[in-house]
Amino acid sequence: MLNLNILVVEDEDAIREMLVMVLEQADFQVTAAASAEEALRLLAESRVDLLVLDWMLPGISGVELARRLKREAGFKDLPIILLTARGEEEDKIRGLEIGADDYMTKPFSPKELVARIKAVMRRSGKLNDTGQLSVGDLTLDAEQHRLTIGGRTLDVSPTEFRLMQFFMTHPDKVYSRTHLLDQVWGRSVYIEERTVDVHIRRLRKLLAEFDREDLIQTVRGFGYRFSMAG
Repeated sequence: MLNLNILVVEDEDAIREMLVMVLEQADFQVTAAASAEEALRLLAESRVDLLVLDWMLPGISGVELARRLKREAGFKDLPIILLTARGEEEDKIRGLEIGADDYMTKPFSPKELVARIKAVMRRSGKLNDTGQLSVGDLTLDAEQHRLTIGGRTLDVSPTEFRLMQFFMTHPDKVYSRTHLLDQVWGRSVYIEERTVDVHIRRLRKLLAEFDREDLIQTVRGFGYRFSMAG
């Protein structure tokens, strides 16, 4: 299974269940919500790599939820695909202008949805055609759950694997310990911030065996950054 989490937000039970089934068959990890309010709770509790969002939701609409998320620092880079029965060009433009990465009009082919999701994931750097991420000779294989340098496997824990996956999909940006805890461990779990430091030290020790420890940089007073630039 791909180590990529998709949150489906759709208020119609039959469509929501169909989407979950289709995406699980495509090897994605899937969580589902029937409202924007439920989606916000799930987003606060766990890491989400992409949001499949219905335009028309009860209460807070899908388009309003997308607008709110794009204004928040923790979610502004979250890829969003909007689903809607509204096929007018003006609506598509509105959806894309608020920050949605793609737009699909109902009814749609499940195969096309999977293809669109993979295309958005590739554009965001979360996936390539083989389910792998590569930075120089460092390769992360999401399907095999393996991290290698020059073909040699690094012995990383599941948490360290997720941490590297986050870094490799968000290069050259500085993230605080709190943000890393939210994105890698999830907001529902209380863990000391210094836990991040422990895992960073272990990753650097493993990378040092290949003279790559400088890939993870400390930005004093702010947090950590993953970068190929020394």
